[in-house]
Amino acid sequence: MGPVPTNPSKMGRPREFDEYAALNAAMRVFWEKGYEGTSLHDLTAAMGINRSSLYSTFGDKEQLFHKVIAQYREGPLSFIGKGLALPNARAVIETLFRGTVEFLVDPAHPRGCLSLQGGLACGTGAESVQQAMVEWRESGLVAVQKRMRQAKRDGDLPGDVDPRDLARYVLVVVNGLSIQAANGAKPAEMRRAVELALRTLPL
Repeated sequence: MGPVPTNPSKMGRPREFDEYAALNAAMRVFWEKGYEGTSLHDLTAAMGINRSSLYSTFGDKEQLFHKVIAQYREGPLSFIGKGLALPNARAVIETLFRGTVEFLVDPAHPRGCLSLQGGLACGTGAESVQQAMVEWRESGLVAVQKRMRQAKRDGDLPGDVDPRDLARYVLVVVNGLSIQAANGAKPAEMRRAVELALRTLPL
């Protein structure tokens, strides 16, 4: 007996959508509406897929959000990792400040920062998302503190500067810029604020 003919209709079909593009579309929805304000209908409409495809490819809404955040870090926020790799503390901080402004004023992005807006207002049932965002933002602080401690060991910071305090100041400025952008601050206004912040650095 020869091989049983395969029924093409029962074979696994390749996905007919671009996962990267779909994640970017979901990112924009979460960015604009926040986690709590985003519905499954919003997501499927923006991503161009049905609920079945969403669940089978990305999981539920919360799992999708975590995938979006990972892509956000590797895409729009990639300037942070590059900045932290620069050879001296002043260059690191200047790149983080200026990079944040250019990221925030990019007309291709919604206003503000997804890492702040995505999980700030979460009600009952979404506490895990809110906590995940708190931990994610805290990891950013830890990364900058680690880099400033290295600068201290390298003799790149004045002796009276605490690297932990300097890192927190950097994040205060960065987060403040994000809030100002969400409130409608103009690019020129944020760039002037960065120039002022750079003049206050103790290095």
